[in-house]
Amino acid sequence: MPAMDALIQHLEEGRDLDDREVRVAAELLLESGGDSARKARLLEALSKKGETAAEIAGFVEAFLEHAVDPHAGLVDREGPTIDVCGTGGDKLNLFNVSTTSMFVVAAAGATVVKHGNRGITSKSGGADVLEELGVRLDLPAEGFRKCLEEAGVGFLFAPAYHPAFKAVVEVRKQLATKGVRTIFNLVGPLLNPAKPQCQLVGVFSREWCPVFAEILQRLGRESSWAVHGTTGDGRSVDELSLLGSTRICKSGSLEEIADEEVRPRDFGLRHAEVSDLEGGDAKLNAQILESILGAEDSGPKRDMVLLNAGAAIACAGLSDDIGHGIEIARRVIDDGSALDRLRALQAAAK
Repeated sequence: MPAMDALIQHLEEGRDLDDREVRVAAELLLESGGDSARKARLLEALSKKGETAAEIAGFVEAFLEHAVDPHAGLVDREGPTIDVCGTGGDKLNLFNVSTTSMFVVAAAGATVVKHGNRGITSKSGGADVLEELGVRLDLPAEGFRKCLEEAGVGFLFAPAYHPAFKAVVEVRKQLATKGVRTIFNLVGPLLNPAKPQCQLVGVFSREWCPVFAEILQRLGRESSWAVHGTTGDGRSVDELSLLGSTRICKSGSLEEIADEEVRPRDFGLRHAEVSDLEGGDAKLNAQILESILGAEDSGPKRDMVLLNAGAAIACAGLSDDIGHGIEIARRVIDDGSALDRLRALQAAAK
């Protein structure tokens, strides 16, 4: 495979890939039955060099050409489309913050097109908790669109929409056992086949905030926020954090990337400890989600959802700022609108 060998040499020499080379590399990686050893070497070389924003955006665009298109544009809804998700990898075992928040954001007037998977670094991923709540994960595209029409929120189960990724499953496993992070550990939140207008993505490392903001800008998001939170003792949180400060890098279709730092007290929210926000398996996390949306939980878990949903509402342009978004989030939980979105999704996604 001379093309693969040339790309590997290029990367091992520390040189960035241009747009054409990225496209060739993506096709070779997704080639069924390709040389696993060469694929692994290419991924490892790319990781060691360090992926640029342009390279990551190019890989995402190439991978999306192999994805199943849910044709979300066929759904006639007024609100902006948005995805709220995180890269994972913070290993704090928090409850499903973004999955809970999506119903609040939908109640605020956005159309939430959530793309996700089962838990990999946690006991319960977004897919696991939704399945526990009776939401069918293997809905075809028309079923997803029905969810958007009836609930204002739908879930795209990543394995169902990215069948070509089967070609790299074994390679990723091999590299994971060696402790090698690959581009596939980065691109999950970027691969939403519905291509939402807006996106709030939590990243596992502070340094990746401006990179993800640039990538999302390159992918054509009209508004995108990349966020990275911290705990009081300096650990990472791939959400806006009640545990410490949060870096937010914002980008739009034209503007420069804005970079700011926020703290819970900026919004009148109390500092929390990791133990206050821990979740468990899918059953426990489903109970937590319902207690928050049902306005039964008034503690730090609810505040964590208010903060993250408030930011997503602001990202979608449905509030003036995070503080205003938190007010809206609080209202739609208290008046039952957020729980109604969950019930509507459960009815539509059977």
